[in-house]
Amino acid sequence: MSIFKKQRGNLVPIHADNANSKDWLVLLEAVTIVGHQRDKLRVALTTKERKLVKKWKLFRNSEQFLVVEGYDPRIHALYFCPQLYKNEDSELVALSGQEIGQLMARALEGGAIDKPPWYEPSDGAPKEPVIKSSPAMEFDSLVVDAPLSGQVNKPAALRSVTVPDKQKANT
Repeated sequence: MSIFKKQRGNLVPIHADNANSKDWLVLLEAVTIVGHQRDKLRVALTTKERKLVKKWKLFRNSEQFLVVEGYDPRIHALYFCPQLYKNEDSELVALSGQEIGQLMARALEGGAIDKPPWYEPSDGAPKEPVIKSSPAMEFDSLVVDAPLSGQVNKPAALRSVTVPDKQKANT
């Protein structure tokens, strides 16, 4: 056991509440697919396994970091998502991590920024994330429509449903 053991992967800061959750970890990748017919976001990784690192600061609280191999803030966005289910024949069936990632990519595709995938050696880390969040992306609930019969490999379409403030107070 070594105190000075070198960590493999990149450290991504996370909130302490997310450190011990059992939610899916979804890593989305933007601006890496080129061509005319392309999706803005691609699912790079979905997993429930995670390696955490805790760093201590003198006279401050500790900070939690997630170790993600190959993480680059220029092209990646990291999200947590609880287990989602779909209703098949009045029975709930758990979605796989890849399906959850594809649903998230479709939902967040409108916020993905358009920029070239290259950068100069003198460029630092980006000041803004690859996916800009907006108030329209805040989901009170998420409705997944069943795919059309011709779209077998395409993920289902998503739409957000606004919940009136009265209903929010009751839940």
